[in-house]
Amino acid sequence: MIRNVVSRAGEVVALTADEQPRRPRLDDVAAGAGVSPATVSLVLRGVAGPSAATRERVLETASRLGYRPDRAASLLASRRSRLIGVVMDIANPFHAQLVEDVQEAADRRGYDLVLSAVTRGRDERRAVETLLDSRCEALVLIGPQAPAEHLAALDRQLPVVALGRPVPSAVVDVVRAADDEGVVLAVDHLAALGHRRITYVDGGGGTMPALRRRGYQRAMRVHGLDDQVRVITGGNTEESGVRAARVVLDADPLPTAVLAFNDRAAMGLLDVLVREHVDVPGTMSVVGYDDSPFSRLAHVDLTTVSQNTPELTEHAMAAVVERLDGGRTEPREVVVRPQLKVRGTTAPPPGRG
Repeated sequence: MIRNVVSRAGEVVALTADEQPRRPRLDDVAAGAGVSPATVSLVLRGVAGPSAATRERVLETASRLGYRPDRAASLLASRRSRLIGVVMDIANPFHAQLVEDVQEAADRRGYDLVLSAVTRGRDERRAVETLLDSRCEALVLIGPQAPAEHLAALDRQLPVVALGRPVPSAVVDVVRAADDEGVVLAVDHLAALGHRRITYVDGGGGTMPALRRRGYQRAMRVHGLDDQVRVITGGNTEESGVRAARVVLDADPLPTAVLAFNDRAAMGLLDVLVREHVDVPGTMSVVGYDDSPFSRLAHVDLTTVSQNTPELTEHAMAAVVERLDGGRTEPREVVVRPQLKVRGTTAPPPGRG
């Protein structure tokens, strides 16, 4: 049977199956180095036994032949895939940052990631099904939207970590930042600068937005600003920030500071303020949440709250390994303390500089 067509000296020649280039095998390395396949295996796995000269000869032969271990076959033999599935919202830059940190944490533990994206036309359920079909051993769901009972049913199939979102009833492992504390840090910062009229752009429904909203309300009360509490309907996208900005600018008097649910909403808010020639931070200070990569850009320089992604992802991968390799069965929750990142969008209110 003809399997391929190549060119030899300008002539098109059909190759049969027997003539196809074959991937070098462990036996080929053994024959080339003059040792047994078992010795080659020991050398390539870094196991003690073979002499230094034998190791050098085996490694040189493997390099010359272009030998690469068949990882898939090895994992199949061990009945392990060592693949961790990660579901992310492809439109969310904060999710991209989390994935990068998760990858580093997985690499250190000898695991690889399989990514599955939530998009406009592809919901979380489909993203999860793709990972299940890919023989992933565990799932890390970034900001999952599924109800707790659905997550619990999924966890009965394989270990699940909800990263960045509280899940009631502790039905799966949860690793998240203390969202209410993060907002308190932001309000404390603004109050220390002298702000009183501090408006909050809400994040909509759900557990995480509720925690951040309560953090704002509690911090305002602590600072004696109960009469200044104002929550504007918002969301988690740039468009929600744009809509909220219109409401902010209709207020009389204007707030001197606005705290947004996340950086994306803060960016939408900032866009409108710039277009309307509102001086930030001279007239109005703005604070985001998440410390997304774009918040650090020089022309944005957004004061924001960091969820401490390296620590979050370390705990997430530790939870995965404890379930897969350590035998832990009971779910647990890890709460990481956030950090305030003061940059160029906050300053004392007008008249206090």
